[in-house]
Amino acid sequence: MSVDATATIHSSAVIEDGAVIGANCKIGPFCLVGPHVTLGDNIELFSHVVVAGHTKVGDNTRIWPTASVGHQPQDLKYSGEQTYLEIGANCMIREGVTVNPGTAGGTGITKVGDNCLLMLGAHVGHDAQVGDRVVLANHASVAGHVTIGDDVIIGALSGVHQFVNVGKGAIIGGLAAVVADVIPYGMALSERANLGGLNLIGLKRRGVDKNTINGLRASFSEIFDGDGTLKERAQKARDKHGDNELVTEVVDFLLANSTRSFLLPKSND
Repeated sequence: MSVDATATIHSSAVIEDGAVIGANCKIGPFCLVGPHVTLGDNIELFSHVVVAGHTKVGDNTRIWPTASVGHQPQDLKYSGEQTYLEIGANCMIREGVTVNPGTAGGTGITKVGDNCLLMLGAHVGHDAQVGDRVVLANHASVAGHVTIGDDVIIGALSGVHQFVNVGKGAIIGGLAAVVADVIPYGMALSERANLGGLNLIGLKRRGVDKNTINGLRASFSEIFDGDGTLKERAQKARDKHGDNELVTEVVDFLLANSTRSFLLPKSND
């Protein structure tokens, strides 16, 4: 066990032999830190937090009561193999959140990026890859093997099906069931989610200029409405809007290999 001299640990907390606790960490009452856990600097576990497994937590992350981080994945095929979980810096993991490590049948590691907010009761499943600045609202669930791009927002009580890819900057409305890939900057809506357009508010908040947004809006119509296959239309949009980096991101996403179909506008279902 390695505990930095500046760390503060409540007398009721349990730090198991082998754990690494960084500088200025605060471990509150009735927390448990497992023997293969590494906590970076300035981390706070408020109370009744369990961090288990082969887990690394980045600097300045805060974890609220009753969160369960790093316990055995919810996969019946898991048989105790050594797998991993990495959580980035400056994250906020709220009450009752669960984050599972990877499995041998997947990548062997689950990753949550920097500056993420996982609200009350949210879940990140095994082998998921979650980007930076992602928000999971209350009780949102990300299933196993899911990839979530940077700057994604997932609304309350929504679920993302296993193996789905959600592109950078997308937004998923509350109560949505997402069973197909969501394009970058897309907006997924309704209980059985369809592609309801683009996340224009998110783009404006990020300071994307008007011409770039207008080009993306034009390409959206060209990609999802017209003659030819979806991928043929996507390639035409790239040829027409090749100088627009957002269009390029969307087209690259559509042309990449995926085990899932793509979320489409309701009129195209």
